[in-house]
Parts: sequence; C-alpha cells; structure tokens
Amino acid sequence: MGFWDHLTGQDDAIRSLRAAASTAPGNRAMSHSWLITGPPGSGRSNLAYAFAAALLSRGPADEDATLAQVHARSHPDLAVLSTDRVIIKIDEVRELVRNSQYSPSVGRYRVVVVEDADRMTEQTSNVLLKALEEPPSSTVWILCAPSEADLIPTIRSRVRSVRLRVPAPADVATLLRERDGIDAGTALLAAREAQSHIGMARRLATDPEARARRRQTLDTVLSIRSVSDAVVAAGVLLAVAGDDAKAFTAERDEQERESALRSLGVAPGGTIPPALRSQMRTLEEDQKRRATRSLRDGIDRILVDLLSLYRDILLLQLGGVDEPINDSIRPRLDQAAQSSTAASTLRVLDAVQTARERVDRNVAALLALEAMLIAVSRHSTR
Repeated sequence: MGFWDHLTGQDDAIRSLRAAASTAPGNRAMSHSWLITGPPGSGRSNLAYAFAAALLSRGPADEDATLAQVHARSHPDLAVLSTDRVIIKIDEVRELVRNSQYSPSVGRYRVVVVEDADRMTEQTSNVLLKALEEPPSSTVWILCAPSEADLIPTIRSRVRSVRLRVPAPADVATLLRERDGIDAGTALLAAREAQSHIGMARRLATDPEARARRRQTLDTVLSIRSVSDAVVAAGVLLAVAGDDAKAFTAERDEQERESALRSLGVAPGGTIPPALRSQMRTLEEDQKRRATRSLRDGIDRILVDLLSLYRDILLLQLGGVDEPINDSIRPRLDQAAQSSTAASTLRVLDAVQTARERVDRNVAALLALEAMLIAVSRHSTR
C-alpha cells in the first residue's frame, strides 16, 4: 500500500507534498513547517499522516512498516498532538516543543503533527511560534486547520500552506467503494448526503443507525407546523445529537479503559487498587471532556444537515437544476418548496447559521435549537 493511496480529490496537494518528501539531492520543495488547510472532511489529517509516513520512510522496502507505525501513532520519530477538548492546553504544546528538539532515531526526520491547530489560544500559539522560528534541521512540523485565518499571522508567515478543496461526491464514492467495499449506489448516496465529508460519508454508508438518525432529523424538522412543535422538536434534535455522540465515543471509551487496565496490570473485572484509582479518574475526566465535545460536534452535524435541507428547498423554489443533496426525500422537498417562499427559506437558512454560531459560543444548545426551530415553524406556515 502506498503512502498516498486512499486519498481522494487532492491531486495538487499530493503532488506538492510528494515532491517535498523526495530524497532527491538539493530538494528545494522541502520546508520544515507546513500548514494543511481545508474544510471539515476534506482529509486534512489523512494527508498529514501520509506526508509524515513519506518523510519517515527509509526506502521502498520500509514503506509498509512505516505506514503501519504511523497509522498506529507508534513510530519513534513521530510526535502527535490531537485533542477532543475545545481548546489545546498550553502545557501540551510546551511538551511537544521539547520533544521536537530531539534528533530522529531511525529516519531522516523527526515529524510533529498538530491536528486542529486552530484550537490553540494566542498564548499557546506563541509557545509554538518560538519552535517554528528556529526548528532543528531534522524536525518537520505539520499543522492542520480549517483555514489560514484560524492561526495567528506570525505563525502563518512561517509555514508553507497546502490548501485542500472539497472533493466531489463521485470522488468520495469511489474512495468508499475501493477502500471499504461499499456498493456504488450506497457509496454515492452517502457521499452526497455527507456533502463530501469523507469520514461522515463512510459512517453513513456503513452504519444504519447513523443513517436513521439523520433521517429522523430531517423528518422531525419537516413536520414542524407550530411554535409548540418547534419546542418539542428541539428536545428531539438534542436527544438525536446525544445518541450520535454516544455512538461515536462509546466504543473508543471502552477500548481506552480496557487498555488502561491492562497497562496497570488489572485483570478484566478485577478491583482497581486504591493507589491506581487516580489514574483511572484522570482517564474518566478526559472521556467526559471528549463527550462534551462530541455532543457539540453532533449538534453541529445536525445543523449542517439542516443547511443542506433548506438549501435544497431554496434551489427548488428558484428553479435550480442541481440534483438535491437530499434527493432520497424528494417528494417532501417538493412539498416544502411549494408551501413556502424563497424569502422565508432564506430566513430559515440565516436562523440555522445563527444557531451554529451560538452553539460555538457556548450558548445553551437547547435554547439555540428552540430559537432556530421557531423560525422554521414560521417558514412552514407561509
């Protein structure tokens, strides 16, 4: 398996990074600080780790082993910072900067990957900035963020940017077929409904419960006819987001707990000695923080689905010829388009975007959803 296999729709970016990873003498395409940007689901982290594997490999005979170690995050010359929290802690970055000073153990480079670099505060970013200003010649930093604007200007000026685009649904569907063995019809439907978000497309294609939760979201909102319906629907959507978040984290939480108990020498079902309980409490607190973040992400996924719904309705009202994202419920789209006006649909789209911004600013999710769905109730009566 090659480093760049199973990456889709990013030929220009792959070409740039492949050139940078080349071992050719006098390689001028190489830089020691990179920023990979692109919308959610475009494959930022996948590309970052493919690039890391290419940099860490010692030759063709070593490619498969290196790729496996990078996927497992166990390569001795790879350091990774990823977080399930809303904000990356400054101490985490300080530790990463210290580790970046070490020489590589087995390869050409020591590679440091920071996922979601946009979650750093300005103070934390300044700690990273010092490392980017004068990195060791054998250290390569790879940062990932939605856009360059999400990082402070002084960091942007010290990195080489690689911008990813939203892949076409057909490209995502091809990836799902080739990588995951999903049939063509299911793959294309999932890619379209996920709006080309690769991870979400795979989830929709392989998880019937995830598809059912998405359908429940759309059915619930399309059934709103009054303010009281809107208030009830807000509770339903919050519960759907909670179920989605639990499904997303439950298996990982259990695996982490079992792994932690094994590392502490505690047999399955055994009693945790008092001296080790603090370590398990730390793990549980981390998992609670991740659950909070997962719930927020689940709410945002619902709101993104609603944006696609009302975008479809607006296109139908304006006589658009594009195939709707939610073509699987076309009769309901047609009915909603005929029972409202384009102006009221635009107001709903504004309300959904406002709800996203409010949730991102830590406004109580239920209140944000209720306010948005009241706008939906007015839309359905015009």
